[in-house]
Amino acid sequence: MSRIILNIMLIVILMPAVARAQVKVRIFADRKPSAVSLSVDQGRFELDIYDGSPVAIEAGSPVILALYEGRIAVKLRNSASFMIDSLTVRGLEGNDRFFLRINGNQGERRHYSGSLKCYADLGVMVLINICSEDDYIAGVVRTEGGPGKRIEYHKSLSLLARTYLYRHFDRHLIDGYNICDNIHCQAFNGISSDSLIMRAVLETRRQVILAADSSLIISAFHSNCGGETCTSDFVWLSSYAYLKNVNDPYCIKSPNAHWKKTIPLAEWESYLRRSGFNPEGKTVQSYNFVQDTRQKEYRIGSFSIPFNRIRNDLNLKSSFFSVSREGNSVILRGRGYGHGVGLCQEGAMVMAARGFKSDDIIKFYYSDVIISDVKNAKALKNE
Repeated sequence: MSRIILNIMLIVILMPAVARAQVKVRIFADRKPSAVSLSVDQGRFELDIYDGSPVAIEAGSPVILALYEGRIAVKLRNSASFMIDSLTVRGLEGNDRFFLRINGNQGERRHYSGSLKCYADLGVMVLINICSEDDYIAGVVRTEGGPGKRIEYHKSLSLLARTYLYRHFDRHLIDGYNICDNIHCQAFNGISSDSLIMRAVLETRRQVILAADSSLIISAFHSNCGGETCTSDFVWLSSYAYLKNVNDPYCIKSPNAHWKKTIPLAEWESYLRRSGFNPEGKTVQSYNFVQDTRQKEYRIGSFSIPFNRIRNDLNLKSSFFSVSREGNSVILRGRGYGHGVGLCQEGAMVMAARGFKSDDIIKFYYSDVIISDVKNAKALKNE
Protein backbone atom coordinates (compact mmCIF):
# COMPACT_ATOMS: atom_id res chain seq x y z
CA MET A 1 0.00 0.00 0.00
CA SER A 2 2.78 2.45 0.92
CA ARG A 3 4.46 1.79 -2.44
CA ILE A 4 1.20 2.60 -4.27
CA ILE A 5 0.82 5.86 -2.34
CA LEU A 6 4.44 6.79 -3.09
CA ASN A 7 3.96 6.12 -6.80
CA ILE A 8 0.82 8.28 -6.86
CA MET A 9 2.69 11.12 -5.15
CA LEU A 10 5.51 10.91 -7.68
CA ILE A 11 3.04 11.01 -10.56
CA VAL A 12 1.36 14.13 -9.12
CA ILE A 13 4.69 15.91 -8.61
CA LEU A 14 6.14 15.04 -12.02
CA MET A 15 3.03 15.33 -14.19
CA PRO A 16 2.86 18.41 -16.43
CA ALA A 17 0.64 21.32 -15.46
CA VAL A 18 -2.91 21.07 -16.77
CA ALA A 19 -4.83 24.02 -18.22
CA ARG A 20 -7.51 25.34 -15.86
CA ALA A 21 -11.00 26.10 -17.14
CA GLN A 22 -12.04 28.00 -14.01
CA VAL A 23 -10.37 29.79 -11.14
CA LYS A 24 -11.75 30.19 -7.63
CA VAL A 25 -10.58 33.56 -6.31
CA ARG A 26 -11.26 34.82 -2.81
CA ILE A 27 -12.20 38.46 -3.37
CA PHE A 28 -12.03 41.39 -0.93
CA ALA A 29 -9.72 39.06 0.99
CA ASP A 30 -8.11 41.82 3.03
CA ARG A 31 -11.25 43.94 3.48
CA LYS A 32 -13.34 41.70 5.78
CA PRO A 33 -16.71 42.76 4.34
CA SER A 34 -19.73 42.67 6.63
CA ALA A 35 -22.32 43.33 3.91
CA VAL A 36 -22.47 42.94 0.12
CA SER A 37 -24.85 44.20 -2.53
CA LEU A 38 -24.90 42.20 -5.79
CA SER A 39 -26.58 43.47 -8.94
CA VAL A 40 -26.77 41.80 -12.35
CA ASP A 41 -25.03 43.52 -15.25
CA GLN A 42 -25.62 40.96 -18.01
CA GLY A 43 -26.58 37.32 -18.38
CA ARG A 44 -28.86 35.25 -16.13
CA PHE A 45 -28.28 34.28 -12.52
CA GLU A 46 -29.92 32.14 -9.91
CA LEU A 47 -29.49 31.92 -6.17
CA ASP A 48 -28.50 28.36 -5.33
CA ILE A 49 -28.94 27.36 -1.69
CA TYR A 50 -28.18 23.94 -0.33
CA ASP A 51 -31.60 23.30 1.26
CA GLY A 52 -33.96 24.78 -1.30
CA SER A 53 -34.80 25.22 -4.97
CA PRO A 54 -32.78 27.77 -7.00
CA VAL A 55 -34.25 31.27 -7.09
CA ALA A 56 -33.96 33.41 -10.24
CA ILE A 57 -32.31 36.80 -9.74
CA GLU A 58 -33.88 39.60 -11.74
CA ALA A 59 -31.83 42.27 -13.48
CA GLY A 60 -32.09 45.53 -11.58
CA SER A 61 -33.01 43.71 -8.37
CA PRO A 62 -30.03 43.67 -6.01
CA VAL A 63 -29.27 40.80 -3.67
CA ILE A 64 -28.17 41.94 -0.21
CA LEU A 65 -25.93 39.64 1.82
CA ALA A 66 -24.95 40.51 5.39
CA LEU A 67 -22.98 38.82 8.13
CA TYR A 68 -25.23 38.28 11.16
CA GLU A 69 -24.48 36.20 14.24
CA GLY A 70 -22.07 33.94 12.39
CA ARG A 71 -24.39 33.27 9.44
CA ILE A 72 -25.38 34.99 6.19
CA ALA A 73 -28.58 37.02 6.08
CA VAL A 74 -30.06 37.20 2.56
CA LYS A 75 -32.49 39.84 1.32
CA LEU A 76 -34.15 39.69 -2.11
CA ARG A 77 -36.57 42.27 -3.50
CA ASN A 78 -40.20 41.55 -2.62
CA SER A 79 -39.32 38.68 -0.29
CA ALA A 80 -38.62 38.22 3.38
CA SER A 81 -35.06 37.98 4.61
CA PHE A 82 -33.73 34.58 5.56
CA MET A 83 -30.61 33.14 7.19
CA ILE A 84 -28.28 30.59 5.65
CA ASP A 85 -24.81 29.14 6.15
CA SER A 86 -23.69 29.31 2.52
CA LEU A 87 -25.01 30.12 -0.94
CA THR A 88 -23.94 30.45 -4.56
CA VAL A 89 -25.06 33.11 -7.02
CA ARG A 90 -24.64 31.10 -10.18
CA GLY A 91 -24.20 32.50 -13.69
CA LEU A 92 -26.12 30.47 -16.26
CA GLU A 93 -25.13 31.72 -19.72
CA GLY A 94 -21.33 31.82 -19.84
CA ASN A 95 -21.10 35.57 -20.40
CA ASP A 96 -22.58 36.54 -17.04
CA ARG A 97 -21.46 39.76 -15.37
CA PHE A 98 -22.35 41.28 -12.01
CA PHE A 99 -21.42 44.19 -9.78
CA LEU A 100 -20.48 43.89 -6.12
CA ARG A 101 -20.46 46.69 -3.59
CA ILE A 102 -19.26 45.99 -0.07
CA ASN A 103 -20.15 47.64 3.23
CA GLY A 104 -22.97 49.92 2.15
CA ASN A 105 -23.61 52.49 -0.58
CA GLN A 106 -20.29 54.24 -0.02
CA GLY A 107 -18.25 51.04 -0.25
CA GLU A 108 -16.05 49.99 -3.13
CA ARG A 109 -17.85 48.68 -6.25
CA ARG A 110 -16.26 46.10 -8.54
CA HIS A 111 -17.25 44.24 -11.70
CA TYR A 112 -16.99 40.43 -11.89
CA SER A 113 -17.87 37.56 -14.20
CA GLY A 114 -19.01 33.99 -13.58
CA SER A 115 -20.46 33.02 -10.21
CA LEU A 116 -20.14 34.01 -6.55
CA LYS A 117 -19.98 31.76 -3.51
CA CYS A 118 -20.56 33.25 -0.06
CA TYR A 119 -20.32 31.76 3.43
CA ALA A 120 -19.38 32.73 6.97
CA ASP A 121 -16.21 31.36 8.52
CA LEU A 122 -15.14 32.17 12.08
CA GLY A 123 -17.06 35.42 12.06
CA VAL A 124 -15.80 36.54 8.64
CA MET A 125 -17.76 36.78 5.39
CA VAL A 126 -15.92 34.81 2.71
CA LEU A 127 -16.58 35.73 -0.94
CA ILE A 128 -15.28 33.50 -3.72
CA ASN A 129 -15.54 34.48 -7.39
CA ILE A 130 -15.60 31.50 -9.75
CA CYS A 131 -14.57 32.79 -13.16
CA SER A 132 -12.79 31.72 -16.33
CA GLU A 133 -9.01 31.70 -16.45
CA ASP A 134 -9.05 34.30 -19.25
CA ASP A 135 -11.21 36.72 -17.25
CA TYR A 136 -9.00 36.25 -14.21
CA ILE A 137 -5.75 36.88 -16.11
CA ALA A 138 -7.22 39.96 -17.80
CA GLY A 139 -8.33 41.29 -14.43
CA VAL A 140 -4.86 40.80 -12.94
CA VAL A 141 -3.22 42.56 -15.91
CA ARG A 142 -5.58 45.52 -15.55
CA THR A 143 -5.09 45.72 -11.77
CA GLU A 144 -1.33 45.22 -11.74
CA GLY A 145 -0.43 47.03 -14.96
CA GLY A 146 -3.24 49.47 -15.70
CA PRO A 147 -5.35 49.84 -18.86
CA GLY A 148 -4.51 51.64 -22.09
CA LYS A 149 -0.93 50.41 -22.60
CA ARG A 150 0.72 48.83 -25.67
CA ILE A 151 -0.45 45.33 -26.46
CA GLU A 152 3.03 43.80 -26.19
CA TYR A 153 3.27 45.15 -22.64
CA HIS A 154 -0.13 43.65 -21.82
CA LYS A 155 1.00 40.36 -23.35
CA SER A 156 4.13 40.38 -21.18
CA LEU A 157 2.05 40.85 -18.03
CA SER A 158 -0.40 38.18 -19.22
CA LEU A 159 2.47 35.70 -19.41
CA LEU A 160 3.63 36.67 -15.92
CA ALA A 161 0.14 36.47 -14.41
CA ARG A 162 -0.62 33.10 -15.98
CA THR A 163 2.74 31.70 -14.90
CA TYR A 164 2.06 32.84 -11.34
CA LEU A 165 -1.42 31.33 -11.40
CA TYR A 166 -0.19 27.90 -12.47
CA ARG A 167 2.75 27.93 -10.08
CA HIS A 168 0.49 28.76 -7.13
CA PHE A 169 -2.84 27.32 -8.24
CA ASP A 170 -3.34 25.28 -5.07
CA ARG A 171 -1.90 27.82 -2.63
CA HIS A 172 -5.25 28.13 -0.83
CA LEU A 173 -6.60 24.67 -1.59
CA ILE A 174 -7.02 23.91 2.11
CA ASP A 175 -9.15 27.07 2.39
CA GLY A 176 -11.54 26.01 -0.37
CA TYR A 177 -10.32 28.24 -3.18
CA ASN A 178 -7.28 28.56 -5.46
CA ILE A 179 -5.92 32.03 -4.95
CA CYS A 180 -6.74 35.35 -3.25
CA ASP A 181 -7.07 38.81 -4.75
CA ASN A 182 -4.52 40.80 -2.75
CA ILE A 183 -0.74 41.03 -2.88
CA HIS A 184 -0.36 37.78 -0.94
CA CYS A 185 -1.11 36.24 -4.35
CA GLN A 186 -1.91 38.57 -7.27
CA ALA A 187 -3.92 41.78 -7.13
CA PHE A 188 -7.29 41.23 -8.83
CA ASN A 189 -10.01 43.88 -8.63
CA GLY A 190 -12.45 42.29 -11.05
CA ILE A 191 -12.72 41.88 -14.80
CA SER A 192 -11.21 44.19 -17.39
CA SER A 193 -13.26 46.21 -19.86
CA ASP A 194 -10.12 47.02 -21.89
CA SER A 195 -10.45 45.13 -25.18
CA LEU A 196 -6.70 45.34 -25.81
CA ILE A 197 -5.97 43.58 -22.52
CA MET A 198 -8.38 40.78 -23.38
CA ARG A 199 -6.82 40.49 -26.83
CA ALA A 200 -3.39 40.17 -25.18
CA VAL A 201 -4.71 37.43 -22.90
CA LEU A 202 -6.23 35.50 -25.79
CA GLU A 203 -3.12 35.85 -27.96
CA THR A 204 -1.00 34.34 -25.17
CA ARG A 205 -3.58 31.74 -24.10
CA ARG A 206 -2.00 28.67 -22.43
CA GLN A 207 1.48 30.21 -22.66
CA VAL A 208 3.68 30.38 -19.56
CA ILE A 209 7.34 31.12 -18.77
CA LEU A 210 9.58 28.16 -17.96
CA ALA A 211 13.08 27.90 -16.54
CA ALA A 212 15.70 25.72 -18.22
CA ASP A 213 14.45 22.67 -16.29
CA SER A 214 10.86 23.26 -17.52
CA SER A 215 9.67 24.46 -14.10
CA LEU A 216 7.39 27.49 -13.89
CA ILE A 217 9.45 30.52 -12.96
CA ILE A 218 8.91 32.90 -10.06
CA SER A 219 7.31 35.63 -12.17
CA ALA A 220 8.45 38.60 -10.08
CA PHE A 221 8.00 42.15 -11.33
CA HIS A 222 8.11 45.68 -9.93
CA SER A 223 7.42 49.28 -10.96
CA ASN A 224 10.91 50.59 -11.81
CA CYS A 225 14.39 49.12 -11.32
CA GLY A 226 16.30 52.43 -11.50
CA GLY A 227 18.45 51.19 -14.37
CA GLU A 228 19.51 47.83 -12.92
CA THR A 229 17.35 44.94 -11.77
CA CYS A 230 18.19 43.12 -8.56
CA THR A 231 19.38 39.54 -8.19
CA SER A 232 16.84 37.50 -6.22
CA ASP A 233 19.12 36.54 -3.31
CA PHE A 234 19.48 40.22 -2.36
CA VAL A 235 15.75 40.21 -1.54
CA TRP A 236 14.64 36.65 -0.75
CA LEU A 237 17.94 34.89 0.10
CA SER A 238 17.27 32.19 -2.53
CA SER A 239 19.12 32.47 -5.84
CA TYR A 240 17.54 31.61 -9.18
CA ALA A 241 19.48 31.43 -12.43
CA TYR A 242 16.79 33.38 -14.31
CA LEU A 243 16.56 36.19 -11.71
CA LYS A 244 19.93 37.89 -12.09
CA ASN A 245 20.70 41.59 -12.26
CA VAL A 246 20.16 43.16 -15.68
CA ASN A 247 21.29 46.62 -16.79
CA ASP A 248 18.12 48.34 -17.98
CA PRO A 249 18.47 51.50 -20.10
CA TYR A 250 14.75 51.70 -20.84
CA CYS A 251 13.32 52.87 -17.50
CA ILE A 252 15.80 55.55 -16.44
CA LYS A 253 13.69 58.49 -17.68
CA SER A 254 10.40 57.11 -16.38
CA PRO A 255 8.44 58.68 -13.48
CA ASN A 256 9.64 56.28 -10.77
CA ALA A 257 13.30 56.18 -11.80
CA HIS A 258 14.55 58.52 -9.05
CA TRP A 259 13.59 59.55 -5.53
CA LYS A 260 15.04 61.46 -2.58
CA LYS A 261 14.44 61.32 1.15
CA THR A 262 15.87 63.54 3.90
CA ILE A 263 16.22 62.07 7.40
CA PRO A 264 17.37 64.01 10.51
CA LEU A 265 20.84 62.85 11.53
CA ALA A 266 19.70 61.97 15.06
CA GLU A 267 16.90 59.81 13.64
CA TRP A 268 19.31 58.01 11.28
CA GLU A 269 21.78 57.36 14.11
CA SER A 270 18.98 56.10 16.34
CA TYR A 271 17.86 53.68 13.64
CA LEU A 272 21.41 52.39 13.13
CA ARG A 273 21.87 51.96 16.91
CA ARG A 274 18.75 49.82 17.05
CA SER A 275 20.30 47.75 14.27
CA GLY A 276 23.51 47.18 16.26
CA PHE A 277 25.68 50.11 15.18
CA ASN A 278 27.80 52.20 17.59
CA PRO A 279 28.25 55.74 16.17
CA GLU A 280 30.83 56.84 18.73
CA GLY A 281 33.94 58.30 17.14
CA LYS A 282 32.57 58.30 13.60
CA THR A 283 33.40 61.22 11.31
CA VAL A 284 31.03 63.25 9.16
CA GLN A 285 31.95 61.12 6.16
CA SER A 286 31.40 57.79 7.94
CA TYR A 287 27.74 57.59 6.91
CA ASN A 288 28.42 58.25 3.23
CA PHE A 289 27.90 55.29 0.92
CA VAL A 290 27.68 55.38 -2.86
CA GLN A 291 25.62 52.68 -4.55
CA ASP A 292 26.27 53.20 -8.27
CA THR A 293 25.49 49.55 -8.93
CA ARG A 294 23.33 47.35 -6.76
CA GLN A 295 24.91 46.32 -3.48
CA LYS A 296 23.50 43.93 -0.91
CA GLU A 297 24.59 45.79 2.23
CA TYR A 298 25.12 49.30 3.57
CA ARG A 299 28.49 49.32 5.32
CA ILE A 300 30.18 51.60 7.87
CA GLY A 301 33.52 50.09 8.81
CA SER A 302 32.86 46.60 10.17
CA PHE A 303 29.12 47.26 10.56
CA SER A 304 26.73 46.22 7.81
CA ILE A 305 22.98 46.01 7.29
CA PRO A 306 21.12 44.79 4.18
CA PHE A 307 19.75 47.58 2.02
CA ASN A 308 16.54 45.59 1.65
CA ARG A 309 16.08 45.60 5.42
CA ILE A 310 16.53 49.38 5.52
CA ARG A 311 13.97 49.72 2.75
CA ASN A 312 11.41 47.65 4.64
CA ASP A 313 12.09 49.26 8.03
CA LEU A 314 11.88 52.84 6.73
CA ASN A 315 9.23 52.22 4.05
CA LEU A 316 11.49 53.45 1.25
CA LYS A 317 10.63 53.21 -2.43
CA SER A 318 13.56 50.91 -3.17
CA SER A 319 16.77 49.42 -1.77
CA PHE A 320 18.82 51.05 -4.54
CA PHE A 321 20.05 54.27 -2.89
CA SER A 322 23.17 56.15 -1.85
CA VAL A 323 23.67 57.78 1.55
CA SER A 324 25.28 61.16 2.22
CA ARG A 325 25.47 63.26 5.37
CA GLU A 326 24.77 66.95 4.85
CA GLY A 327 24.86 69.05 8.02
CA ASN A 328 22.37 67.69 10.52
CA SER A 329 20.63 65.54 7.94
CA VAL A 330 21.22 62.34 6.05
CA ILE A 331 20.14 62.38 2.40
CA LEU A 332 19.06 59.18 0.67
CA ARG A 333 19.18 59.52 -3.12
CA GLY A 334 17.43 56.54 -4.58
CA ARG A 335 16.65 54.88 -7.87
CA GLY A 336 13.64 52.80 -8.80
CA TYR A 337 10.44 51.74 -7.09
CA GLY A 338 9.84 48.24 -5.73
CA HIS A 339 11.99 45.24 -4.88
CA GLY A 340 13.78 45.39 -8.24
CA VAL A 341 13.61 41.66 -9.06
CA GLY A 342 12.42 40.43 -12.46
CA LEU A 343 10.50 42.54 -14.96
CA CYS A 344 10.64 46.32 -14.64
CA GLN A 345 7.18 47.56 -15.60
CA GLU A 346 8.18 51.04 -16.71
CA GLY A 347 11.10 49.62 -18.67
CA ALA A 348 8.80 47.07 -20.31
CA MET A 349 6.39 49.85 -21.29
CA VAL A 350 9.20 51.70 -23.05
CA MET A 351 10.35 48.51 -24.78
CA ALA A 352 6.81 47.87 -26.04
CA ALA A 353 6.57 51.48 -27.29
CA ARG A 354 9.83 50.98 -29.21
CA GLY A 355 8.50 47.92 -31.00
CA PHE A 356 9.81 45.03 -28.91
CA LYS A 357 7.62 41.92 -28.82
CA SER A 358 6.48 40.36 -25.57
CA ASP A 359 8.88 37.43 -26.01
CA ASP A 360 11.78 39.89 -26.33
CA ILE A 361 10.66 41.80 -23.25
CA ILE A 362 10.36 38.66 -21.13
CA LYS A 363 13.72 37.28 -22.24
CA PHE A 364 15.41 40.63 -21.58
CA TYR A 365 14.44 40.57 -17.90
CA TYR A 366 14.58 36.80 -17.24
CA SER A 367 17.72 34.90 -18.20
CA ASP A 368 17.56 31.70 -20.27
CA VAL A 369 13.80 31.18 -20.03
CA ILE A 370 11.39 29.48 -22.42
CA ILE A 371 7.90 30.66 -23.37
CA SER A 372 5.87 27.53 -23.90
CA ASP A 373 2.45 25.91 -23.73
CA VAL A 374 1.57 25.14 -20.11
CA LYS A 375 1.30 21.44 -20.98
CA ASN A 376 5.11 21.41 -21.18
CA ALA A 377 5.56 22.75 -17.64
CA LYS A 378 6.81 20.56 -14.87
CA ALA A 379 4.41 20.82 -11.94
CA LEU A 380 5.83 22.19 -8.71
CA LYS A 381 4.91 21.89 -5.10
CA ASN A 382 3.65 25.19 -3.69
CA GLU A 383 6.32 27.16 -1.90
